[in-house]
Amino acid sequence: MNLSAACSRIFKATGWTVDTNLPPEIKKCIIIAAPHTSNWDFWYTMAAFAIYRLKIRFTVKKEWMKFPFSLLMKPLGGIAIDRTPRTAGADRKSFVEAMIDLFRQNEELIILITPEGTRSFRDKWKTGFYHVAQGAGVPICLGYVDYAKKKAGIGKVIYPGDYAADMQVIMAFYGQVTAKFPENFAVDKDFAP
Repeated sequence: MNLSAACSRIFKATGWTVDTNLPPEIKKCIIIAAPHTSNWDFWYTMAAFAIYRLKIRFTVKKEWMKFPFSLLMKPLGGIAIDRTPRTAGADRKSFVEAMIDLFRQNEELIILITPEGTRSFRDKWKTGFYHVAQGAGVPICLGYVDYAKKKAGIGKVIYPGDYAADMQVIMAFYGQVTAKFPENFAVDKDFAP
């Protein structure tokens, strides 16, 4: 049995379903992974994308890409990011610049990003995902894990154009999703409908 079939059986046995809104023609995109309130979110997300048969990559702190964690993170698709602040005159690219370069260097690339940045409560999202998508000319897929509906996957696709309007659409979508720990999840207060 392959991984996709195994994940499908697990989802079915536990009452979960996969959202079917992913357009098949997408070869490059940013996928938002939200809500992000539990380590279980990662496993449901990975299972949903295994069912989709998508090879996804995800950003993770560079410390997680060191031994022994690298034994798990690299095969799962981890991309190390340096979160140390850039100093004036530093030759290191910003997160956004580095991600845009990755998209330019690859014919197919699907990157999962958690804009909340933490499993703790945060009512301000990191919006680099939007700037990466716009700079690379790729769509933003709204990935989610909804514990109330027992559903995971891609709910909507946004093609960046109008930052404020697009962010309001994104926040309206996630405002309808139930996190594992709802008290730890909020949409970005600056764009909430």
